[in-house]
Amino acid sequence: MHIVVLMGGASNEREISFSSGKAVSRALSKEGFTITEIDANISPYALVHQLEKLAPTAIFNALHGGDGENGVIQGLLELSKISYTHSGVLASAACFDKKICRDILIANGLPVPPGRLLSQEELKEKAPFEGGYVIKPVAEGSSFGVSIFQKDDPKKREKIASEWHYNSAILAESFIPGLELTVGVLDNKALEVTEIRPQKEGDFYSFDAKYSPGGSQHILPAQIPENIRQKTFKFALKAHQVLNCAGATRTDFRFDPKTGTLAILEINTQPGLTDTSLLPEQAKFAGISFSELCKWMIADCLNRSKSLPEHFPKVQDI
Repeated sequence: MHIVVLMGGASNEREISFSSGKAVSRALSKEGFTITEIDANISPYALVHQLEKLAPTAIFNALHGGDGENGVIQGLLELSKISYTHSGVLASAACFDKKICRDILIANGLPVPPGRLLSQEELKEKAPFEGGYVIKPVAEGSSFGVSIFQKDDPKKREKIASEWHYNSAILAESFIPGLELTVGVLDNKALEVTEIRPQKEGDFYSFDAKYSPGGSQHILPAQIPENIRQKTFKFALKAHQVLNCAGATRTDFRFDPKTGTLAILEINTQPGLTDTSLLPEQAKFAGISFSELCKWMIADCLNRSKSLPEHFPKVQDI
């Protein structure tokens, strides 16, 4: 069976995508798949031409950020009539735009931190919330552009506003102290809760904490009350469903043990698949090896498109 692994691309997360893509290629090769790797940092026409020439059974989308995660590449693959892993066009676009995602979650009774959109001038003028707050781009991943204010710092705030260079609006959210939690969803089942502890004091789950060896400690399973654990499962699964996600997702939370506040930060439709990534860790904890996880994603996308060969194991058998 021939699988194309899309990786790289032109987003800020290009190098992380290569790490994910290479890991996926190795895993699927061991499982007996024929693999072709494509760096998606080419024109749509050139990509379509390559895919038409290769005519793969399916595409493993290992892109992160930008057009690989926001619905653009998904739309191109829909037009190409080739099965692909992870979520489709609308779910990918909705989850990548944090404002749209927040609106959908709120409309479905799911908890998110208080938040609002700001212009650069509004951010320069005053703090968006009393107390702590978080500033982030509406459409970026891997914590690019995220700044946390435990309390207002006018000079820092004005500098961020003046130097804002992301091609998206500014989203401000009230900061929730406490724990950073995440839950993977696979085959419409919540896997487990991981607590993420950045190793640098005062840090959050930044780019370095995510991808540098030893940048963060993953407590799996998270040491939290059972009722909170069950709530994270319920909320992650419901978020996956109301946003019409497919395959694997990962939902990030903040939990304040002092107040009991639990809120969703975002839903990742293209979870990382690197050596330090959270979803593979949770899958392994649930008894699913990395190779089995990658193979499941292929089976899942083929099953959704009704292209699953008779000899290929069904999703539930993996």
